Amino acid sequence: MNTTVSYDIHSPLKQYFGYDSFRDPQESIIQNVLDKKDTLVIMPTGGGKSICFQIPAMVMDGVTIVISPLIALMKDQVDGLRANGIEANYYNSSQETSEQEKIITQVVSRELKLLYVAPESLAYLSNILSETYVSCIAIDEAHCISSWGHDFRPGYQQLGFIKKSLPNTPIIALTATADKATRKDILDQLNIPLAHQFVASFDRPNISLEVRPGLDRMHQITRFISTNKEESGIVYCLSRKATEQVAKRLKTAGFDAVAYHAGLSFEERTSVQEGFVYDRTKIVCATVAFGMGIDKSNVRWVIHYNMPKNIEGYYQEIGRAGRDGLPSKAILFHSYADVIQLRKFVEGTSNEEVQIAKLERMKQFSEATSCRRKILLSYFGESRLENCGNCDVCKNPPKFIDGTVLAQKALSTMARVHQKEAIGTLIDVLRGANNSHILEKGLNQVKTFGIGKDVSWAHWQQYIIQMMNQGLAELAFHKNNALELTPIAEQVLFKGRKVELTLPIDKEQNKKKTVLKRTASPEKKSGLFEHLRSIRSSIAKEQGVPAYLVFSDATLKEMEKYIPRTESEMLQISGVGTRKMEVYGDQFIAEIIQYINQNKAAKKDTFMETYKLYAQGLSIDEICEKRNLKSPTVFSHLSKLYLDGKSINLNQFVANDEIIQVKNAKNILGNPPQLKAYFEYFDEELSYSKIRVALTIIEKQEG
Repeated sequence: MNTTVSYDIHSPLKQYFGYDSFRDPQESIIQNVLDKKDTLVIMPTGGGKSICFQIPAMVMDGVTIVISPLIALMKDQVDGLRANGIEANYYNSSQETSEQEKIITQVVSRELKLLYVAPESLAYLSNILSETYVSCIAIDEAHCISSWGHDFRPGYQQLGFIKKSLPNTPIIALTATADKATRKDILDQLNIPLAHQFVASFDRPNISLEVRPGLDRMHQITRFISTNKEESGIVYCLSRKATEQVAKRLKTAGFDAVAYHAGLSFEERTSVQEGFVYDRTKIVCATVAFGMGIDKSNVRWVIHYNMPKNIEGYYQEIGRAGRDGLPSKAILFHSYADVIQLRKFVEGTSNEEVQIAKLERMKQFSEATSCRRKILLSYFGESRLENCGNCDVCKNPPKFIDGTVLAQKALSTMARVHQKEAIGTLIDVLRGANNSHILEKGLNQVKTFGIGKDVSWAHWQQYIIQMMNQGLAELAFHKNNALELTPIAEQVLFKGRKVELTLPIDKEQNKKKTVLKRTASPEKKSGLFEHLRSIRSSIAKEQGVPAYLVFSDATLKEMEKYIPRTESEMLQISGVGTRKMEVYGDQFIAEIIQYINQNKAAKKDTFMETYKLYAQGLSIDEICEKRNLKSPTVFSHLSKLYLDGKSINLNQFVANDEIIQVKNAKNILGNPPQLKAYFEYFDEELSYSKIRVALTIIEKQEG
């Protein structure tokens, strides 16, 4: 009789990771693993994939084997777990025999909860690859097993033996990006075809998306970075030579940048990775070999110097920014020369046709005139009805036309050709072409044959691409690039849903001079946040760990917002678990209290400086000039001093009838906290300064 074991998964979540609740769908995934069911997880970078196997590892008996393609980064991943108080280690062929034997002993004696290993090293663990010791197998970056994917790695193809050897041990395969064809291939090759699939939302709303023409790229990049000097970022390039050239030019411009590519020695690559992870290097100019598995939460921007070869790669690479959920930026430079070069890369490959189709889809994304986030989500089978408002197209929208009838014609034709034809054939049917391909297939008998002959072939192509970008149709790469309908298409065909399209752009019209937009100045940083970052940096250097392993930027932002001054308050901050409270909590609480007290003292001093000048008889304008302050700031000082009992005549700045008007407004508006409500109530005819002064006098009278 099978019995379901009940596990407490919330306590370790708080104790080891500092979170009060799971993100959707983490809890369901974890429960599936604990029920010993095979699982496929598709979750974007920064979505919390690792917790999906780390929490089960903490509560189950035995060790969880984590298969990862990244030997150079296993130490960082293990260091992160140990920093949270979790027993973890890694095993690889470069270790001394004595170290490897020690790790095996740790597994046998059940001292380890997680063991990281590359697929090529699994053969060395045959003695412990049994259900006596292993509680779970986690396969990270699982897309590497599939030749349909974008980072195919032959070493992963040996993993099919695991299910045969450990039939009762749950396998959890995880990746940030995989289309339908890749997902099926992963499950088939791992021999877990019936695994439960969890596909989390691919939406990363904190990442702002932008595509720019590839003109004068270095000038644009240096201008962008100059406004983000203190932030970490990655510049992706197509070739090794380009990474070195871009890094050199950035160095010449005064930026801290290094190159990374597969042509460097193992020691050189490791040095670059560690420098970036430990915040010693701000900018890495890299080929796509860099970034996978780097758990660095505070990367604030990713720039693609060249167009990626497919949307999967692009999505995974931009996902390396903003893992902590804070605002981040993704900029892609697009040029026709990149497309030509990428086509040459895939020529002669075993799946050339598929790779060319994916490249074409990437090109269409770059040239799109509709919400870019909609396109990304649609590509991975996720529908979004509203525009995101955080991409360059949404921020500078083109002019739209009602394209409902055009969409209905195209979608109806897709249905009538049984969703088996590629875009070219579909357009031929729409335009009523009597070529041999159409006649051989009998497509001239389709009811909608010739229904769109009044629209040119090129314009139909752009319209259909827009429909794909809006999620009305999707490209089935594994079915000869056939166009298939989506649930949104059914709404257009049968439920009256409207479709907006942009007028096609002719190539000659598109050759307009691009105006470079100046990047907005970065938001002014908080003093407390920067102070805590400085403290974190000092601790990280002393302990020899990456700064984000102490606390993430997002956690420091919460400390800044909520000002925790006790242990219980600090434990309520997201990212502060029991272990980190024990190690770092007291120091950060002390720093916060000291900073707040110093800030209060500084404010008191600046108020008194204003009071001294007022007492000397200086006018408001003279005080502003002396102190280099704006008049609203001076009035706020005087108001605070007045409430503190200083001898200040505020009535000289506001008339009695104005005080009465403000008092009436206060009652009518319900005592709103913001001055703007009063300002709008008075139709902007009573200044903010007079409103502030009047409210101060009223507060004193009523107090």
